[in-house]
Amino acid sequence: MNDYPRTTPSALTRAAERFGELTAVSDGDAQLTFAQLHERVRRFAAALVTRGVEAGSRVAVWAPNTHHWVVAALGVHHAGGVVVPINTRYTGTEAAEIAQRVNAEALVVAGNFLGADRLAQIRAADPAFDVATIVRIPLGGDDAPDDSVTEFDDFLALATASALTEADRRADAVSPDDVADILFTSGTTGKSKGVLSAHRQSMGVAQAWAECAEMRSSDNYLIINPFFHSFGYKAGILVCLLSGATMVPMTVFDVPKVMEKIHEEQISVFPGAPTIYQSILDHPDRAKYQLSSLRLAVTGAAPVPVALVERMQNELEFEAVLTAYGQTEAVVVTMCRTGDDPVTISTSSGRAVPGMEVRLGEQNELLVRGSDVMLGYLDDPEATAKTIDRYGWLHTGDVATIDDRGYVDITDRLKDMYISGGFNVYPAEVEQTLARIEGLAESAVIGIPDERMGEVGRAFVVALPGSDVTEDSILEFCRDRLAKFKIPRDVRFVDTLPRNPSGKVLKNDLREENS
Repeated sequence: MNDYPRTTPSALTRAAERFGELTAVSDGDAQLTFAQLHERVRRFAAALVTRGVEAGSRVAVWAPNTHHWVVAALGVHHAGGVVVPINTRYTGTEAAEIAQRVNAEALVVAGNFLGADRLAQIRAADPAFDVATIVRIPLGGDDAPDDSVTEFDDFLALATASALTEADRRADAVSPDDVADILFTSGTTGKSKGVLSAHRQSMGVAQAWAECAEMRSSDNYLIINPFFHSFGYKAGILVCLLSGATMVPMTVFDVPKVMEKIHEEQISVFPGAPTIYQSILDHPDRAKYQLSSLRLAVTGAAPVPVALVERMQNELEFEAVLTAYGQTEAVVVTMCRTGDDPVTISTSSGRAVPGMEVRLGEQNELLVRGSDVMLGYLDDPEATAKTIDRYGWLHTGDVATIDDRGYVDITDRLKDMYISGGFNVYPAEVEQTLARIEGLAESAVIGIPDERMGEVGRAFVVALPGSDVTEDSILEFCRDRLAKFKIPRDVRFVDTLPRNPSGKVLKNDLREENS
């Protein structure tokens, strides 16, 4: 494990040398070998140089999974910069806030896609929004002409010989300890936190995942996990750089299209949330597609029934189904191994990956320590100190058990966070939004079970006397300000919220009353 590259520029250079003519990215008409990917990344980096983006500058990327995202992110690194992925489900308000908080020098943004113009959304949310360089990714929509925007291919054309030389110099100068990315994750205070990771940590995560998954250069990896998430980015793009596997990105999850892609691209590696596999197994048209190329599934973020694991192995013919556990602060902590039985896979999240260790703390909270734990939170030393203690243990907020083999089972959450469709939702953030609604006195949000999404939100609200606020008006207010997965499924009006003597809302009481 000690011979893998410690920075993404060195990983891409090695991939171009080792796997040069193998396909790196298969994205519809865009077919890039590793050598071609390397060259395109160099051009993107050089274009950043021509636009005055310095080493250490932060570049935000707000776009779905396409080859453009791969080129842009790796190009930022090649220019010595820091990638800041933005959740594609965020509203313009949320995206603008992140770009401002990191002082982004450039923004790579999707063009018109699925009826949404993201750049227009940002400007509508913040008319004063100003980023020096905006690069637009064409996604088939009718993008309005805009003098302040450079189209993706036109941006690549800005590369000059001198800029390429400077970009290559910066790539060679990138240190394993330099910050590679800032991934935002909501906090229990309601304000999102920027998780800082160094190149050595991002690459360490990818190496550990690739080893446990036994990745091969012959693998075709269908990446439906979004690139803005560590699963799609670090356990996706970076894993393929290390292993020589082909990235096959998908912009939108659609069961028939997924099955078609597996059939056409001979997909062998297909990670995702448990609901994805259940949807395929239950689809009436499954028999129309040849899915026997599937080799490896890696899942998690929700319970995985033994029966589902067995059906995946027997009916979808996966050779291995693995479960894993991690957080944005420590992306891959534990992972099953290819020889584990269905019961182990279903009832655990695996054992610690190389370079990481786990133990239980107070209240059986899972504590994590190792080389791949984040550097800290952006501009928030207080939150960092609360999360990582003086001995280097990351306090996950998750309750767990560890068996005598070292396998971890996550049994509960100390935090109120719930997981909807594979995405973390922090009630405090939703409650802060609800607090801005005229006519509401207070609110409490909990996660409730949902067959398709795993969990969805339910908001309990106390209305002020004489208020005419309704469930529809509350949900409409949320739609304008929150990503879809954060919006409560329904709203319950109550006279009071249950509280303990200190005034804290007793959310367990709400859960029990609605179980």
